[in-house]
Amino acid sequence: MDYLKLKSIIEGLLFLAGEEGLSAKQIADIVEQQQGLVEKSLEDIKQDMEQGGRGLQLVRIAGNYQLATLPEHAPYFEKLAYSPARASLSQAALETLAIVAYRQPITRIEIEDIRGVKSERAIHTLVNKELIEEKGRAEAIGRPILYGTTNSFLDYFGLGSLADLPQPELFEDSDNLEEETQLLFERLESTQPAANDPDVEA
Repeated sequence: MDYLKLKSIIEGLLFLAGEEGLSAKQIADIVEQQQGLVEKSLEDIKQDMEQGGRGLQLVRIAGNYQLATLPEHAPYFEKLAYSPARASLSQAALETLAIVAYRQPITRIEIEDIRGVKSERAIHTLVNKELIEEKGRAEAIGRPILYGTTNSFLDYFGLGSLADLPQPELFEDSDNLEEETQLLFERLESTQPAANDPDVEA
């Protein structure tokens, strides 16, 4: 495989992996290359980003590599997260929040399996708004993050506890996303303005 293509593929894999990241061995298995070559590629990607003044950096946390933003840019990210135009939750974020609320603790991959689309941005939004948080790690390959709701989530929806969530008694099988989301939508509409976030995911 061409070396530049390998680096490009690895960068794409890290983007898709999100905050869970990937180990050099996992990447090597996926691209079917020697782990040493993958590690060299990762180091080159890291240097390329640093020397190119890129807005992302390659970091290694707990043995996994992941793409991350630069700490010095944090003030701008905070302005985006808390700007009035983003005060309300998008439909994608609400749908993701409904899944977490009813199925917690749950991993990003499990959320995406239920939604049928990528949910990393929606999860990032919900974490930034402190509506969901990390609840630990799943006992699975890669030790993916488990997400659950926060006390801020209860305050946001005017709930005393998770027991006060609308109960989907009539549809307790594993294909209840539409009904569960609608229940949460109705709860939101009774306590919050309609969502008008333009950043809606498919």
